[in-house]
Formats: sequence, C-alpha cells, structure tokens
Amino acid sequence: MRMMQNALAGALAAQAALNAASQNISNVMTPGYSRQGVVLSAIAPSVGDPHSAGSGVDIQSIRRFNDQYRSLQMWQASANMGESAAKQGYLTQLEQVMSASGSSISGGLDNFYAALGAASVEPSSLALRQGVITEAGAMAQRFNNLNRVLSAQHASINEQRTALVTQVNSLGGSIARLNKEIVAATATGVNPSGLLDERDRKIDQLSGLVDVRVVNQNDGAISVTLRAGQPLVVGDSSSVMSTEAQLDGSQLIKLSFAQEKFTLNGGSIGSQLGGLNEYEKNSLKPMEDAIRTLASEVAGRINSQLAAGFDLPTTAGAAGTPGKALFVFDAQNPEAMLKLRPGIVAEDLAFASAADKPGGSGNLQKLIDIQSQALTVPGLGTVTLSDAYAQLLGRLASESQQNQSSLATAKVVRSQSEQDWKSTSGVNRDEEAMNIVEYQKMYQANMKVIAIANQLFDSTLAMFN
Repeated sequence: MRMMQNALAGALAAQAALNAASQNISNVMTPGYSRQGVVLSAIAPSVGDPHSAGSGVDIQSIRRFNDQYRSLQMWQASANMGESAAKQGYLTQLEQVMSASGSSISGGLDNFYAALGAASVEPSSLALRQGVITEAGAMAQRFNNLNRVLSAQHASINEQRTALVTQVNSLGGSIARLNKEIVAATATGVNPSGLLDERDRKIDQLSGLVDVRVVNQNDGAISVTLRAGQPLVVGDSSSVMSTEAQLDGSQLIKLSFAQEKFTLNGGSIGSQLGGLNEYEKNSLKPMEDAIRTLASEVAGRINSQLAAGFDLPTTAGAAGTPGKALFVFDAQNPEAMLKLRPGIVAEDLAFASAADKPGGSGNLQKLIDIQSQALTVPGLGTVTLSDAYAQLLGRLASESQQNQSSLATAKVVRSQSEQDWKSTSGVNRDEEAMNIVEYQKMYQANMKVIAIANQLFDSTLAMFN
C-alpha cells in the first residue's frame, strides 16, 4: 500500500533527524563541533499515477552547518592575537628590567656622576676617588645585566621559534592527512562531518602560530598558504618548515615544498612566529645596538678624557703621570661587555689637568661635562648622554603600551568571532530540544499512519473471509 510506504519513509526520516539531533546534543561541549541536520525532500509521484500525492519523503543528505566566512574571520582573529601575544611577554620583561631602580642604567650614570661631583670638592681624597671607582663598577654591572637580559631574550626567541616551527610542521601534516581522508569519505558517500570539524580545529591551531589563507578545493580538500602565498598544505602533501642558525646567533626560517625552497621573513609569516621575528628585528636588535653604543660611548669618552689628565702621585712632591683607562669595553662579551680596567686604584684617576698640579680638578670637571655632551645613538639620533637612556625607555614603554592595546583589541575580536561562529555553526540546546520534540511527533504520527494502514489491510482481508 502506498500509504504504508509513505509512512515508513516518514518514520525513517524522523529517526534520522532524531539521530542528528542527539549527536548535536551529545557534542554540545565539544570544541569546534559543527551541528548537523537532516535535509529532507518530498518524493514525486510515480509516472502514470495521476491520483498519487507523492511517494513519501527522501533523506537527501546530512548537512553540516558551517559558515566558512565566519571560520575565516575566527582564524584571522587568532593570527592577529598570536602576533601581539608573542611580543608582549618580551616587551613587558624588558620594560620592567630597564625601569627598575636597581637595574636602570640611568640611575647608574646618575650615581657615577654624583661620585665625580663629590670628588670635585676634594680631588686628592682617596676615599672620594675610591667612591668614583665603586660607582663606575656598579654602572658597568648595570650595563652588563641589561646586556645579559637582551642576550637571554635572543636565546629564548630562538628556542621558542624552533618549537613553533615543529608545531607548524605537525599541524600541516595532520591537515594533509585529513584532506586525504575527507576526499576518500566524500567519494564513498561517508559523512565527513567529524573529519571536517577536526580539520577546522587544526587550522584554528595553525592560525595561532602563522597567519594562513585557506582555499577550498572541489574534491573536499583545502589548500593552506602563508599570507604571502607560500604553500603549507596542498591536497595530501604538506611543506616542511625549518630554522637555520646564522653566524651572528640569529635564525633564518626556511620552507620546503616539493622541489621549491623559500626563505621566509616576518612580513610573510604573521601570528606568533611572525610576532617573534618582528620583535627581534624591530625592538630587540635596535635596543641591543643602542645599549652597546651607549656603553661604548661612555667607556670611550671617559677613557679619552682620563688620558688627557694626570693621576695622583703616591710620593709627595712628585709630578703626576698621564692618566690610564677606567673602563674596558668588549661588545663580543655578553657577560662582561663593560668592566673596570684590571688593577685600577684610586690614585690612577687622572683628575688633574697638569702634571705639576696633582691635586687639581681641571680634568675632573671635563669628565663631569661629558654627561651633557651630544652623541649619536642608533634609533635616537643625536642626544645627550644623560637623555639617551630615558628616551630608549620611553620608546620601549610606548611600544609596549601600543602592543598591549592591540592585544586587548585582538582578544575582543577573537571572542566576538567565536560567538559569531557559534551562532551559526554551534549547538543551541533549546533549538535541539525543540527539534527532538518535533521529530518525535513526526515519528509517532508516521507510526500511527502505519497502524491505520494495517487496520485497513486487515479489514480488507476480513471482507473475503
């Protein structure tokens, strides 16, 4: 009977819809799960049957509700957030170190020049001279401490970059594998929703490491590239990213795909990996150059001025001898870039401007004047010694504040993009509960039709008994 066939098709359709709704509810807390639903269509009447309303209902497909545009927005927001987040930890650490009273180079310079000022009252005082040496050593230690922090950040970035590259390769390989499985499932008529969800989760994780662009292919696979176009995944093949150490301690990022090889820069990578490159190139390296220049200028100018003066003779009535260096500067020594000359003693300080005036302060005053002399610092231009560090710190603080603002904005955008995605692709408990009730009624109604059809069939048979 047509009536029973229609009802059976309706009951099976309702059962499929109930299965989809139950799958949605069971995955309501599963991250990245896209809800599913049954797409139904009426079956047209058979040819030559003008009095038939139709042949029941057909389950066309199990639809995965996923808005690709909102997924792309979410991945882009993840990349933007990753780029700012990668830089902020290093910016905050460096700002805290440079601004702390116990490690500020500005404070060390102030203390050193205060000791020189105190010595100008009584230039022949060994105690005051020793105070100058003590403060010079303390200032040098501040330079070295900051230089060690900068070197440690370089090492940390290299380690973090290597770890991120490993993750990128792992995720790229997973996406390529999922591409292959999705293509196979689609070709054989198997529902690939679970595989598609897993692939989207991998892309989301990847976008937190590098800024990616995703293009759908006709067979169900996707292609993933960096924002500058270099391929990461094409079909079931993935690229291999690697780091290459340079002589100066930095790293290059290389990408190999098939027979092609690329050298990547921060501008083509984005997200966390690009953020690390950008911080290292635009913040850390310039700060390192500026601090080393500042240390070199301090050592060079102080030593040159001391060489123009005369020391304090240890024998009464003797003439002074030309001054010796106070500092030793070595840019290649991260642990002791600036240090006191070994063996320096209080009498060596050449405060006098003439050999026959060993207790004079003519050269000492010129040492004090160095504080207000102009010098050229990378990134700052021409500044005075006393202002250089303050300007470096101010520039760093401004950069950190701007990045914090960008990070806060990126977090808000990411959160909003997640909510937008959930509004179309996520599971709504209330909606699914309503669907279950409606499809249950649909199932019960069709089963009732089957029961009535059975009664009619039995009644028809009874007529012939």
